[in-house]
Amino acid sequence: RTVRVWLKRESGQYWPSIYHAMPSPCSCMSFNPETRRLSIGLDNGTISEFILSEDYNKMTLVKSYQAHQSRVMMILFVLEMEWVLSTGQDKHFTWHCSESGQRLGGYRTNAGACGLQFDVETRHVFVGDHSGQVTILKLEQESCSLVTTFKGHTGGVTALCWDPIQRVLFSGSSDHSIIMWDIGGRKGTAIELQGHNDKVQSLSYAHHTRQLISCGADGGIVVWNMDVERQETPEWLDSDSCQKCDQPFFWNFKQMWDSKKIGLRQ
Repeated sequence: RTVRVWLKRESGQYWPSIYHAMPSPCSCMSFNPETRRLSIGLDNGTISEFILSEDYNKMTLVKSYQAHQSRVMMILFVLEMEWVLSTGQDKHFTWHCSESGQRLGGYRTNAGACGLQFDVETRHVFVGDHSGQVTILKLEQESCSLVTTFKGHTGGVTALCWDPIQRVLFSGSSDHSIIMWDIGGRKGTAIELQGHNDKVQSLSYAHHTRQLISCGADGGIVVWNMDVERQETPEWLDSDSCQKCDQPFFWNFKQMWDSKKIGLRQ
């Protein structure tokens, strides 16, 4: 239930400068360096907002938002809009005005959301949930509209990363895969990246080198060079025989009888 701020001393070691106890266990946080605003999500659904002093030796409670009915999963503070965006285990995405503290709007997702990204230029928010889909919403001051949903993962979305320059969204999943969605191209192009043996836990994008960094529950960190040309992910097709060699699958008794061959393919 504690929040700690660590400062690097001249010796190179980190020492805690703030030790602050919270009323409920902390589940996530977001820090804005320009305003020194620290937003902390709690298990009881509250978002507590603090301002850190210039010497980082004091944190002052500014306001609290009763944003969700259960654990807060993700928080984003958007300085340009003065908005606080959040997702929770209650299957709701909400946004509040950071100046007044008032709730501006919300949207119910299909499942609990654990991925959240925002594009300042177009006011599009990307929400990834446990059902495996990514929902794109267009936010206005006090309303939102559904733009589209992306469905490409067989497991829940565990991480999202947005590149506002190339206008590309990366989504990591518990199905061990990463999908790159080319939103700027407006063609619905999707490229699948396979490099982990367990669920993808975190994604980060380095703009200056155009590299995606991913880490997974398998203990591995993968660096992807996004300048490399890759083929688009093919869609799965329903078929009773193999598309490459035309051999029947094990349930296709008719083709096995006609061709006098036993199909063992799954």
